[in-house]
Amino acid sequence: MEENKISSTSTELENRILTIRGKQVMLDRDLAELYDVQTKRINEQMKRNKNRFPSHFCFQLSVNEINELVAKCDRFYKLKHSTSLPFAYSEQGVAMLSAVLKSDIAVSVSILIIDTFVAMRKIISENNFIDQRLNKL
Repeated sequence: MEENKISSTSTELENRILTIRGKQVMLDRDLAELYDVQTKRINEQMKRNKNRFPSHFCFQLSVNEINELVAKCDRFYKLKHSTSLPFAYSEQGVAMLSAVLKSDIAVSVSILIIDTFVAMRKIISENNFIDQRLNKL
């Protein structure tokens, strides 16, 4: 894997984190690119270790959710013609993936991704606090 994929900037990772069903998630295809593996390898490991991936760690997108993603963002155009529905992984699902993929790259990238999830959650929390204070004023 190229060094620049491992050292992705926080902004690059933030752009790959989506909010679907009210949860911050990353799609299997984005994770596969970052981990430098095929998408089917990620989902294969998830299915082999299904007990490690409850529905709040990983879920499969619906056709309606895919259509919404395609309509909102050009980078998802290929999903429109995909024969399989992608999986979305939460922060906890990303952490679990690094355990089942068992590669140094997966561990390194997962740490960066989880740090990005945490940073985004902090920003959202701070913004909510500021909004609440403004509303009180």
